[in-house]
Amino acid sequence: MAPAAVSGGSTLPSGFSVFSTFPDLLFVLEFVFGGLVWILVASSLVPLPMIQGWVMFVSVFCFVATTVLLILYIIGAHGGETSWVTLDAAYHCIAALFYLSASVLEALATIFLQDGFTFKHYHENISAVVFSYVATLLYVVHAVFSLIRWKSS
Repeated sequence: MAPAAVSGGSTLPSGFSVFSTFPDLLFVLEFVFGGLVWILVASSLVPLPMIQGWVMFVSVFCFVATTVLLILYIIGAHGGETSWVTLDAAYHCIAALFYLSASVLEALATIFLQDGFTFKHYHENISAVVFSYVATLLYVVHAVFSLIRWKSS
């Protein structure tokens, strides 16, 4: 890796260097785990529509926004402007907060599912909780390193 990538350089990568720089490499993992949360929540039984509706909104919003940002970075739409560094840091901070709230609410919904629902639905929700917390961790790490990059820009 390039020294700027390790130290959290002040510019955003473009092209396929997005896949070789940290923290931008985390886009791929956020995409995968966010998609898993979306799939698991969509396929599970919904006993508490308000709670799981928020989890669904967060997972779909972050999945789509992460995909759009990844594509924009690959095509180099940012043009090296520092305003995109601010956008990247702000998005990942908001996504981390959204995912943290969604993870806690999904865990609460899973606790309520413990009695009276099938074993399969309970396990789907447990998987959604685990993947949601993994996605939260990824977004938090990405937010921290994006903030470091923002501060040095």
